[in-house]
This record gives sequence, structure tokens and C-alpha cells, in this order.
Amino acid sequence: MTDDRSPRLLWTEDGAPRSGRFGDVYFSREDGLAESRAVFLAGCGLPEAWRGQRRFTVAELGFGTGLNIAALLDLWRREGPRDGRLHIFSVEGFPLSREEAAQALSAWPEIAEATGALLEAWPGSAPGFHRVDLPAFNATLDLAIGEAAWALSQWTGRADAWFLDGFAPSTNPGMWSDAVLDGVARRSAPGARIATFTVAGAVRRGLADCGFAVEKRPGHGRKRERLEARLEGVPEPEALPLVAVVGAGIAGAALARAFAELGARCTIVEAAEAGAGGSGFPSALVTPRLDAGDAGIAALHAQALSRAQTLYAAVPGAVLAEGVLQLEQADRDAGRFARIAAQDIWAKGAMTLLDESACGDRLNEPLSTGGLFMRDALAIAPRAVLQAWLGDAERLTATVAGVEPSTGGWRLVDETGASIVEATAVVIATGWGTAALATHLPLSPVRGQADWVEGVITPPVAWGGYAAPTADGLLFGATHDRGEASVETDPGSTMRNMETLGARLPELAGRLAAAGNVQSRAAIRATTPDRLPVAGALAPGLFVLTGLGSRGFCVAPLLAEHVAALAIGAPSPLPADLAARVSPDRFGARHPLAQPSPGVDG
Repeated sequence: MTDDRSPRLLWTEDGAPRSGRFGDVYFSREDGLAESRAVFLAGCGLPEAWRGQRRFTVAELGFGTGLNIAALLDLWRREGPRDGRLHIFSVEGFPLSREEAAQALSAWPEIAEATGALLEAWPGSAPGFHRVDLPAFNATLDLAIGEAAWALSQWTGRADAWFLDGFAPSTNPGMWSDAVLDGVARRSAPGARIATFTVAGAVRRGLADCGFAVEKRPGHGRKRERLEARLEGVPEPEALPLVAVVGAGIAGAALARAFAELGARCTIVEAAEAGAGGSGFPSALVTPRLDAGDAGIAALHAQALSRAQTLYAAVPGAVLAEGVLQLEQADRDAGRFARIAAQDIWAKGAMTLLDESACGDRLNEPLSTGGLFMRDALAIAPRAVLQAWLGDAERLTATVAGVEPSTGGWRLVDETGASIVEATAVVIATGWGTAALATHLPLSPVRGQADWVEGVITPPVAWGGYAAPTADGLLFGATHDRGEASVETDPGSTMRNMETLGARLPELAGRLAAAGNVQSRAAIRATTPDRLPVAGALAPGLFVLTGLGSRGFCVAPLLAEHVAALAIGAPSPLPADLAARVSPDRFGARHPLAQPSPGVDG
């Protein structure tokens, strides 16, 4: 963590954490937990406020040590609705380390299970959004590292309750600005409640100007007063949609997992077995698109890689190797890699420059160029991921020839026009097959053949080609044949893959040639003109996740959560500006069925 994001933590004589940056304490060591419960939980009417709700969203300004959230998790598990799901959004400009938070939270063993779960999944400190899974509590935390006004402009959820727990307005006025309070109002659900320790006049007036009814209440401990505020309205009833996902590759499997996490029923429709397309190889690299010039592309892939690493690590047998070496291809790459390694979007130590000697040592053969070691990139076994994430989802084997509006939402039909399934929401996630179902999207095919042998092992490495370990050997390739859509394998492609490998790693290529018994497979990547995925709404209730190119295993987990959140109406983990970069709307063409008539059935 750099000094710019450091809270400059100090410790008082009684062991309470204090911010040297703002000259204020995070909480009282004597009654910090009691204060959280009285000021924030009770101040927002919890647990009564979530009675009868299946999903409840709490937003917080000032994550700090995580004490408020730990107290919330403890209360939710004890008194939350049965099978309910808690969404938490919190903002922190100057994050504590896991070790600092652990020291601060150690004073309250009565909530040790909640603090332990939070600390075990403690989010990173890089700027941007970080998703934290808390399955034992049926909860998800999205932590935004950055300024509060920015975070509120990027979050697309709506909060039922707000904990405004920044340092005092006198020491941290930016947390209580008009822009921040306006953002709180915009991101509030009907009937939302606010709790805060401050009774500063500017805060009271700001909340009132935003439409909140504001009331002073008796304070806690040494504080005489605190504030409660409430927005008019009542929570909107929630009706979970029946979802159909077309496709059972990594995009479809990631969607099945994401919908299951949200508690939605999901039917998977696939023409063949799971992984019949680009997800059917014995190994896959999970690597980001590296971009030294476009901050949005870089941030999207950094967040996607972090999320993919977390989720794949939870799948037994999925991770085959950790860390991928990206070799320099051109003279300019040394400087480009240096700029990429210096980007603050990566976790500390995630990107390391290696010289030619270190690269050669890693790959066990002499090299003439250096590279970039991506610590958090992976080689994974796709089959293990597909099996785990498709799980118990209902599966239908059918070829979808069209998507039509129906009375209840959308209908998938086969080539005869017969109905396959009807659903409230549909997500098209068929890779290159999406081109036939969403003809207005500018998708292009790129054929890729990869080959593999058994008995040869090397760490994961990429350049113009790549080599990735399988469970019992090595996968190498892959061809990149633009405009071709044939999945037939051919010896010429194998020869090209071997030549590509031999040009950079001749000793490895020799070992592969000596091993013999090369197996081959080809699939079609779906790509877009800007080489970015397509994830979002095509029409009300109709969504798409496609155009993943060669980065599908990196971006699919995060983008599937984004699309599932859009379909359900849940908070998305993706900042709004990054969501716009992958939205179908960026192409400026509306889907032919963008205005489906709910009364049409057939």
C-alpha cells in the first residue's frame, strides 16, 4: 500500500486505533461494539427493518476496521430472515491491512465468528471495487477503495440502510460534502434509513435537502446526540425471475453460479455437453489483458483477475498452477511491462519484472528476453470448474434457434419454432453462437486450435503463443485464424503451434516432439471490434454475455455476476464506468426486440 492510501495508523494508550491522517479514533476501545450496535444497527431500525424481506442492502461510508460490518453480520446471522441474502457496500479511502484490522477487532471475542470470516476474506487495498464472499452469513460485501463521491457515482445498487461513519466532519469534510450526500440519496431505496454519530448542522441540512426526514436522537456513551434519517416510501416487493441461460461453457457456468448465489432458479440450455465449445480444452490460462494506456481496460481486467482467482481457488481440483510468465515479444515490451507493473490497480507484488536470466531459470532453458511474472494468473482445469458451477442447475439439451417475447418474458425456440423453455429472464452466453441469436452485435469468429501431449511439464508461460500444464501433461498453442469458423482439426495447425513454440522455447518444443502422440482440438472464439466482452441488457429481461475472445476464463466470473445482478435487480460488483465499457449499448445498435410486448404470446 502506498502512503497516499495509508491511514497512518496510530494506537492510543488503551489500544484503540487512531488515524494519524485525520487525527480521530476509529472507535472507543471500551465500548466500540456497543456504540456500533446502538448508533448504527439500532439507528437503522435493525433487525426490524429487514423483517419480511428476502434481500436487504446496507451501505456504509467509512469501512475502517470493519467493526460495523462485523456487528451487522453477527446480527444478520442471528436474526436475519430465513434464506435471506445480505448485500453490503462499503467505502474506504485509506484501508487498513488485515493485520491492523485483526489487532483492532481482537477486543470483542463475542463476535469472533463474524470478525474471523471478515478477516479471512479481507479485501485488497488497490483502488476500485473488491467483492468479498461471506457464505457462512449468506452475505456479500463490495468494498470500494477510493473517494466517497467517486464510489457512490460508480455503485449501481440501492441501499435499505446507511451507516455514515466517516471521521468527524471537522476533520474529514470530504466525506460529508453535498456531492456525497446527494449520492447517498440517489442510491437509496424507498424507505431507506440513515444512522450516523454526527449531528453537525451541515449534515442535518444536507440530508434534509436530499429529501430525508432527519431527527436527533440520544447519543451513546460520551456523545450526547446522534442522527437518524429516513426517506419516504416503503420497500418494493421482490419477485425472483425464472432464468434461462443459453450455453454451458465458462460463461454459462459462471452465470449458473452467480444466479445460484442470488437464490434464483436457473435453467441451462445447451446443444451438446458442457464445454462443447471453447471451454472444452484440458487446460486454460487465466490471464488479464495488459494495457499500459487505457486505464479502463486495465482496471476491468485487474478486477476480473482478482475475482477469478478467488472463485477458482474455491473449486476442488480447478487450479493446476499459480503464476504465469508473460515473455517480451518486441523491444518495446520491456518498457510497457514496467509501466504495467507500476499500475496501482494490482495487489502488492502481483506483477514482477524478470530479466532474461530469471525467466530462463523459471522455464529451465536459456532465453534472450525478459518478461512479466503475473503472480495471480493461473492455469486451471476447465472441466472441474464447469462441473462445480453448473452443479444442480436444471439442464436441457436443445439447439436454440431463436429468442421470442412471450407473456411472461421470453421464449427459447428451436429450428421448427417449437418452444424449448419460457423464462422471465434470458441470458445468451453461447460464444460465437451468439451471433445467430443477436445478429445486431458486431461479433467476429476467430478459430483457435490447441494441441497437447502427456508426460511433459513446464510452468505456465505466454507470449504470442502459450504453454499451460494439464493434469498429466502440457497444452500448447493456439492458432488465431480470423474469420474462420470451422472446428475441424488439421495437422497444419499443429505444425504452426509447434513452430511458434520452437521459436521461443526450442528445448521445450524438442521435448514435446519427442513425446509424440499429440492430441488436438479446435474451437471458435467470439471477438468484438474493440476486443472487449459484451455483458449487459439487450432488451428488458434479455441479456448477453459473449465476446470474451481469448480471456474468457479471466473475465467470465466477474461479468457473470454483473449480468446476474442486472437480471435480478441486485447490486452489481462492477463499477458503472467499467459496466459501460462492456455494455451492448456501446455499439449504438438496438436489439430488434428491444421493446417486447408483454401481451404477445407467440
